[in-house]
Parts: sequence; C-alpha cells; structure tokens
Amino acid sequence: MAGHNKWSKVKHIKARVDVIKGRVFSKCAHEIALAARGGGGDIATNARLRVAVDNAKAVSMPKDNIDRAIKKGLGELGGEAIQEVSYEGYGPAGIAFLIEAATDNLNRTAADIREIFSKNHGSVATPGSVSYQFDRKGEIRIAADGVADDVMMDAAILAGADDVQREEQEHVVLTSPTELAAVAGELRAAGFAIASEKLVSIPQNPSVVDDPEIARQAMKLYDLLDGYDDTLNVFTNLEVADEVFAVLDA
Repeated sequence: MAGHNKWSKVKHIKARVDVIKGRVFSKCAHEIALAARGGGGDIATNARLRVAVDNAKAVSMPKDNIDRAIKKGLGELGGEAIQEVSYEGYGPAGIAFLIEAATDNLNRTAADIREIFSKNHGSVATPGSVSYQFDRKGEIRIAADGVADDVMMDAAILAGADDVQREEQEHVVLTSPTELAAVAGELRAAGFAIASEKLVSIPQNPSVVDDPEIARQAMKLYDLLDGYDDTLNVFTNLEVADEVFAVLDA
C-alpha cells in the first residue's frame, strides 16, 4: 500500500474545503448534466449518471439541485447544451496540466483557459502533447476510519482492483478504467461506504519542484484552473519537495 505525494494530499484537503465554499456543487451539476445528456435520466440504466448522483449525494448536494442538473442535461430547461471538453497545458518549469471541463460555450471556455495559463507563467499545449504523460485509472475513495489497511487491501484486490493507496484519512482504490464500476459495486456489496468514484489521470513521472517560488506559481495556476466555473477536474504532475513545503508552511 503506497502513499500519495504531498501535493496530492493538498489537492484533496482543498477539495474538502471547496465543499464548504459550494464550488463542488457546480462541478457535480456539470457531471450530472453530461451523464444525463449522454445516457438518459434514469440511474437504473445509466451507470455514469448513477455515479455522478452518488458523488453529489456524498457531498450533501440538495436533491433539487440534482434534479435540476438532470433536466439540464436532458434539455428540459432550455439554453445551450452542456458539452465535455479537455485542455492540455504547461505551467512554470514545464509542469504538465490536464483540464477536464463542461461548458455551453466552447469559445468562451477555451479563451478563458488560455488566459489563465498565459497570465500565470504557462501556455496551452496542443492536444496529445501532455496527456501521454498520464495514465487513466478508476479511483474509489473510502474513509479510512475503522478500516485497517490490510483489510482494505484484501477486499479491494478481491474485488478486482489494481492497487490501494493510503492518503491521510482515506483509502484510495485504483482500478483499470473499464473495471471502475464493477470494483465499486463489489466493495459496496461488501459493506464499504464509498465517498467518491471517478476516472482520474495519474502522472507517470511526477515533476518534483524544489524552488519555493516555482511551487507558489504552480499551485496558484492549479487553484485558478480548478476554481474556474466550467472546470470538472484538473490533473498535474506537480510534486512539491518536502523542504519546500516546510518553507511554504512557515
């Protein structure tokens, strides 16, 4: 059972703070709308929608918001349809970024993403020039409270997972992209409460930053991309060296 790097931990601490800010509701709504648009509004027959709704419920998103997002995806509320799009770019010191977004205005979102990069020591890259540096995986998060590491590992491998990592107060179960739903279903059947279930992009070779100023710039760029209204997910190969974290925390 391996541990994630410290930047990974920071990202997920930040994600929990975003719940309080309410920004996570917007991301959940976009994902629900995309799922409904692609596979219909019935969670019994639309696996992606079921996952999106489960994730929304896990962060206490109100039922009215969930229902409205489904209707948006089905086109029942009017307006432009939500589309899924991804962007690739480089930040300071060549740090790689992948951005998954959902938008009803492709031109606006592309311009906004380009501006965020250009104003923060980065640039948008051509499609495929960054994504090859990442592996696509299924990720399942389960609270570690009351679940021993060896118990989680045994259950996850039995369910068909590839690996289990420990991250602060969560177990992170990794699967192949095609096995995510099946492994999550096995773990639910075994009695585990799943906090989130989604596809992620994991860097093959983390870019370790040992310069505090570069770390600040890269983390600011991440925050701006992640905080953008149309963003669903941001993945990066940024890894901040321990001694730099000590400086940043001082």
